[in-house]
Amino acid sequence: MQRKKIYNPESQESVNERRIFGGDPTGLFELNNIKYQWAYNLWDMMLNNTWFPKEVDMTADVRDYKQLTDAEKRAYDKALSQLIFMDSLQTNNLIDNVNPYITSPEINLILVRQAFEEALHAQSYAVMVDSISSNSDEIYDMWRQDMQLKNKNDNIAKVYEGLAGNPTDQEIVKAMFANQILEGIYFYSGFTFFYTLARSGKMLGSAQMIRFIQRDEVTHLLLFQNMINATKKERPELFTPELIEEVHEMFDRAVELEIAWGQYITEGQILGLTNDIIEDYIKYLADKRLHAVGLEKRYHKEHPIKWVDNFSSFNDQKTNFFEGNVTNYSKGSLNFDDF
Repeated sequence: MQRKKIYNPESQESVNERRIFGGDPTGLFELNNIKYQWAYNLWDMMLNNTWFPKEVDMTADVRDYKQLTDAEKRAYDKALSQLIFMDSLQTNNLIDNVNPYITSPEINLILVRQAFEEALHAQSYAVMVDSISSNSDEIYDMWRQDMQLKNKNDNIAKVYEGLAGNPTDQEIVKAMFANQILEGIYFYSGFTFFYTLARSGKMLGSAQMIRFIQRDEVTHLLLFQNMINATKKERPELFTPELIEEVHEMFDRAVELEIAWGQYITEGQILGLTNDIIEDYIKYLADKRLHAVGLEKRYHKEHPIKWVDNFSSFNDQKTNFFEGNVTNYSKGSLNFDDF
């Protein structure tokens, strides 16, 4: 597997001959003729979703953070540190590891946009850290000092390093699944802690920032799920029983890591997030992601905290959930029928 050429005038590839990867693109973005309409729909949605961290008022969180219990402060700092790592990793991973091998120009556009959004999320976390925490250095160094966090980060990064060191067709497909897991399990789980605090009236600005971030992550998740499903149609021979077994192992390991992490940071002391709820929620998310790419569910758990879905969503909301002020959130509402 070779990186695509950034300029390839010898290419005679037609629109219908385009491929997710393994194609022969010219290097030009001929966007009047596209093959993957779902990709262009996502591009439009991402543009409509444009936002900036300064739009979120963190003033009240400064006071709220001081009034959190010690357990809540520890969990807040650890959850924030984990999100900082994942968005930092993803920003570089998309540009350095994934996009160089993707040969559809409409998908190249989205990956570049996604990398921008991941960088924006990193800035958002910096705003959260600077606004509320007196130990910002500790939060940014936690990935070195906290062995539970380091173990989780090492396992996440290891999957991406496989593509960097061995860029084969199979490794690219596995990288797509790894991205689906990152966007659809790790991030979703991490966000839930902030929503749980906000549900009890605490750290509402932080939860609002996370809502903006999660709205972006929904499009990122849709991107990789559609890439997987399109690749299954284009290259069905890659989806061997051996590959599917590896994918199942990736999901099992992710579920194991995320359950252990969620239970570790909450320590059974966060109202609304018991150990059983954390375990059931992670397994529910994993089944949902597997089903979205045509694979069988493995855990068969019901959604244990359904309130999270409405709490985190901008769709069809005419008021700001946290402040009760009239706000127009019509831009960027998700219509899954387009995908």
